[in-house]
Amino acid sequence: MSPAVNDPSTAISCVDQLSRIMILWISRVPPPSQYYAPPHVLRLVMPWMSFDGLLDTAFEQIRHYAAADAAVSLRLMRAFVDIRSTTQDPDIRTRLADRAGRVAAGCAEYLPKEELEKLQQRLSRFDGSITAEG
Repeated sequence: MSPAVNDPSTAISCVDQLSRIMILWISRVPPPSQYYAPPHVLRLVMPWMSFDGLLDTAFEQIRHYAAADAAVSLRLMRAFVDIRSTTQDPDIRTRLADRAGRVAAGCAEYLPKEELEKLQQRLSRFDGSITAEG
């Protein structure tokens, strides 16, 4: 992130809003993807975005550009922890743990050791199921 253009507090605010949206999204009943009229005559197929697609759209660009910003990266990790705490779905929980690992791995070459340790502590909230390398 460029300090001259992108204020970290703006990115943090965006991450907070996006995590709220993700929590609402995973708690909803998925809408149908096929609509029939009259019965048994398929009229419309609506391909909905997958959970991975939504995660990519919401967080991937922020993750990429925040690799050298500890505050934003920590907030991303917190967002994944918060989202994960709202579901018991093992697939979603695994995908969020993977995303948290990507944040830590992306920061490894840019952040000093003490800031990386903070990320590792937050990463450990994912039950030790992943490492910072992957």
